[in-house]
Amino acid sequence: MTTWDPAQYLRHADHRARPFTDLLARVTDVPGTPPRIADLGCGPGNVTTVLADRWPTAHITGYDNSPEMLAQTALYAGPTTGGGSLDFAHADATDWAPTEPYDLIVSNAALQWVPGHLDRFGDWVSALAPGGTFAFQVPDNIDAPLHALMRELAATARWKGRLGEVLRREDSVHTPGVYLDRLARLGCAPDVWQTTYQHVLAGEDPVLDWVKGTGLRPALTALADDPEARDAFVTEYRDLLREAYPTAEYGTVLPFRRLFAVARKGA
Repeated sequence: MTTWDPAQYLRHADHRARPFTDLLARVTDVPGTPPRIADLGCGPGNVTTVLADRWPTAHITGYDNSPEMLAQTALYAGPTTGGGSLDFAHADATDWAPTEPYDLIVSNAALQWVPGHLDRFGDWVSALAPGGTFAFQVPDNIDAPLHALMRELAATARWKGRLGEVLRREDSVHTPGVYLDRLARLGCAPDVWQTTYQHVLAGEDPVLDWVKGTGLRPALTALADDPEARDAFVTEYRDLLREAYPTAEYGTVLPFRRLFAVARKGA
């Protein structure tokens, strides 16, 4: 199981939070009074608080399978200023089955880590109250240099034995049409789109710093027992990233495409 580092992940918190804000901007009113909301794959919980800002009276539960991430959520748990509540619980999206109705189920940059997540949509949509919404966004850039170079390096003779099977697969995210079709067949009115952000990052080797918090985590976990090998792999990867993402006087640009879906269940 991948080990996560909340502090590393949060180093680019502003850039990572923007897609969640953009996703919620397309979610219309939810039916419950007060609403019941689930945040599936909530991570350290910092963006789960955005749900409480949007729906102040809601009872919101953030779910995650990482002990490291869940430990950070204690900073946000408790009553909210609007009279609602925010709590967190351990759950794995690969087999999470809702035990109560929800007015909104959201997932922010998590489903790409869940093999077969498309087949989980049926259970989640079934758990929505009439008129409820299932909304998610995922990175849609597995073909971008930061991932392609990582996979290519991991497939070389030196690293294949230890890293050949640990990184995200190229089919970890489906095409927009696949998601639209599945959600429509489940009785939802889906809105699916893509956005490419042009993140301007500061600091030394900022793309490496970014990916250390996300896509590189499986490799770092696999090499955790061998610091010398871990550092060697990271150094080789860093050099490749420097060529792929050159630095300008204003910073380093990281183009990052994401896929969004907002699916409203029929009333």
